[in-house]
Amino acid sequence: MKILFFTDNFPPESNAPASRTFEHVVRWVRSGHEVTIVTCAPNFPQGKLFAGYRNKLWQTEVMDGIRVVRLWSYIAPNSGVFKRTLDYLSFMIAAMIAAPFLARPDVIVGTSPQFFTLVAARWASFVKRRPWMLELRDIWPESIKAVGLSQSSALFRALQRLEMSLYRSASRIVVVTHSFKRILVQRGIPGDKIAVVTNGVDFSRYQPRAKDPELVRDLNLEDRFVAGYVGTHGMAHALETLLSAAQKMQARADLRDVVILFVGDGARRAELEAMAAKNRLDNVRFLGPVPKEAVARFWSVLDVSIIHLKNTELFTTTIPSKLFECMGMGLPVLLGVAGEAQEMVERHEIGLPFPPEDAESLVEGIATLFSDKELMERLRANATNTAPDYDRGRLAERMLRELEAASGHRVV
Repeated sequence: MKILFFTDNFPPESNAPASRTFEHVVRWVRSGHEVTIVTCAPNFPQGKLFAGYRNKLWQTEVMDGIRVVRLWSYIAPNSGVFKRTLDYLSFMIAAMIAAPFLARPDVIVGTSPQFFTLVAARWASFVKRRPWMLELRDIWPESIKAVGLSQSSALFRALQRLEMSLYRSASRIVVVTHSFKRILVQRGIPGDKIAVVTNGVDFSRYQPRAKDPELVRDLNLEDRFVAGYVGTHGMAHALETLLSAAQKMQARADLRDVVILFVGDGARRAELEAMAAKNRLDNVRFLGPVPKEAVARFWSVLDVSIIHLKNTELFTTTIPSKLFECMGMGLPVLLGVAGEAQEMVERHEIGLPFPPEDAESLVEGIATLFSDKELMERLRANATNTAPDYDRGRLAERMLRELEAASGHRVV
């Protein structure tokens, strides 16, 4: 089967959308399918070109058997709705212009959370006269409302109308949470054309491992209990909550050996570092971004992972992808995300939830795990035992079956 896949993020970018797409399509290629990725020059999350790339009108490369077509886009840091929207729109326009010059596939895929990528995929479906499948990773107009766009604005209402037309035009829809499917059905989208394919864990990268002794030494973490946040430092993550928790812990003698480690980059990283310096938080470390292939090494130095999102109703429908990586690493979590993610953590008993943006509750969660070794071991074992249920290989196969349904091809 020939698959044309539109995505705004792709390796060497290492965020969740890039990882999910790559880990799916590389398996499809190994199974004998032809995949062409249409994306832009890698620049997320700093809004700066990665080394070795140029922001050209059209450039191609082959990555693990995947043909990658990179198009020009307006590149800007993830620092506000306006600049990000210009970035998204420019990629959409470039992809729509490029569509007639791409080889005709059997099926087309467009993936969010970059909403306008879906518009480009739908246009390509029209140009090529081929069916398309919509992969929904985010209810996008709702997500930009969560970081500042007014629900009453004309722009928001226009985006919602466009969103509904995309859902209706797609032959199949794949969503990453059961909450997303429920929302779409409530909005009138037929449930029988929606499939749930959650995020998962790539066991070739993420497995339980001992703490990396060299990294522990280099980071001065010997004899420390390490609670860590690994991922994007963005507007949606409200990471000042973690800094407030660190400040509270400094005043507690029983938590003097606890360190909060930040690994990653994003629009708010500099601001967060300045806040930590201003409050003289000596129990906080910022490491900046690390290569995708090195992430597991940094996961290994953690005793517990903190997963956190802003306190808004939108995020009750999401499951952060790093939760699956933590399972693969056998790493307990402190989860500051309400809704479906919390239900998963409680159902599998792989961590402790706390209310989003509640620093005091986060401190109490850290204190509980720091003092209760038996609980820590039980959570580790549960995470390790649960992880195979979310094996990326099996999930990639499920999504391939949805592509079969959309295209009318029988996958062999």
